[in-house]
Amino acid sequence: MARKNITYNQPLEKEIGFARAVRIGNIIAVTGTAPIAKDGSVQAPGDVYGQAKRCLEIIKDVIEQAGGKLDNVIRTRIFIKDMKKWKDAARAHGEYFSKIQPACTFVEVSGFINPDWLIEIEADAVVED
Repeated sequence: MARKNITYNQPLEKEIGFARAVRIGNIIAVTGTAPIAKDGSVQAPGDVYGQAKRCLEIIKDVIEQAGGKLDNVIRTRIFIKDMKKWKDAARAHGEYFSKIQPACTFVEVSGFINPDWLIEIEADAVVED
């Protein structure tokens, strides 16, 4: 089966050795996506909602690059540093997924590679053959 890696030209992709998304057959897996702004800085410092929106914007883009669309997302995982802020992340998630309603999990974590990241989001999608 053919494999298609989608990269996002972010420095950690080469350093760690990962693709932003991988499509094999009709499955698209999007890795933990951090709130990295287009210039490489942290998007919306201190703002869980703004960071979640950026993560979801990147996820939407790479899923489309892999030949899918948000309607194909079946699962998301939200990793957040402070569970007290879950509603801010949920509001952003709902703006993208309220009609699609993928399976979704929230997990509180102790930290990320960059201490200014407050959230990372993963997604899995299944597209039609």
